Amino acid sequence: MDDVLVKAAEWSKAGKGVALATVVKTWGSSPRPVGSQLVVNDQTDFFGSVSGGCIEGAVITEALEVMESGAPRLLNFSVGDERAWEVGLTCGGSVSVLVSAQSNAKLIDSLNSDRLERRPVALVTNIETGQQGLIYNSGEESATDGSAEPSPVSDIVAGTAQHALKTGQSQIVETPEGKYFLHVFLPEPRLFIIGAVHVTQALAQMAKLSGFGVSIVDPRSAFATEDRFPEFEPIAEWPDDFFAHTAPDAASAIVTLTHDPKIDDRALKIALESEAFYIGALGSNKTHGKRVERLKALGVSDEAIGRIHAPVGLDLGGRRPAEIAVAILSEIIKARYQRDGDK
Repeated sequence: MDDVLVKAAEWSKAGKGVALATVVKTWGSSPRPVGSQLVVNDQTDFFGSVSGGCIEGAVITEALEVMESGAPRLLNFSVGDERAWEVGLTCGGSVSVLVSAQSNAKLIDSLNSDRLERRPVALVTNIETGQQGLIYNSGEESATDGSAEPSPVSDIVAGTAQHALKTGQSQIVETPEGKYFLHVFLPEPRLFIIGAVHVTQALAQMAKLSGFGVSIVDPRSAFATEDRFPEFEPIAEWPDDFFAHTAPDAASAIVTLTHDPKIDDRALKIALESEAFYIGALGSNKTHGKRVERLKALGVSDEAIGRIHAPVGLDLGGRRPAEIAVAILSEIIKARYQRDGDK
């Protein structure tokens, strides 16, 4: 639902009143996770979802009133709540939704720019006052009220925000100074697949369905064709040329599948110099042993080489291309959620 913020900026620039509704807490079988958003303008247009349709009508009504008053509201819906029954939340779950007016167009523009540049950022909202600000990995804060200087938050909020930026967990933080919601925006996970081979045909599709942005790189033009990958745009470049203009970051996974050292080794050396959260290489233990020697000859340290998952993928026992793809993607997802010790 990231496009909700783009729509909010679009409506704000058009001079329309705008309110954002954000899921800040859930219990039981709530249909939408924390961080899900819906944006409403003063013409009752809306975009996004906070419940998959169960409570949208009630939230939109509240959003229109919030735009009038300027004061945020924390809405609670549950099966035991008569109002929730009326709007259809009957699946055994409960949800809290924060509705706040968005009058600071500069802040939303900054947030959208950060997301476009794949910069991890947390939007901090004071639930009582509606005051907002941005916090980054470095601890840097942006202005929360449109002024030139940032309005400081407590050490508790700042510290929790730093941890949340590592784990990706949006959450409510209660302090003596007030209650805040930390909405974490991490870059979309990306999967760089080196080698347009049979396993890639299955892996690319599965990764896309799992929410990864997928890039398929293979300098062999006979392999990197749109006929073989109709839903993607395979890139016929050497890995080092490709990574020179599309550098992997901490939200990136890299898998080498060509079995050709001239291609795979180039990609692995660059991958091991990056912050990629997952690096995998196809091949047996014997093949990997030879790979290790070649990488050492290129000056790669033992510590760096230890980051490589090889043989690639969880040992599920499968041997068919699609089964290997399942094993690889499973290991990538596992690594993604276990980084920074978040197990």
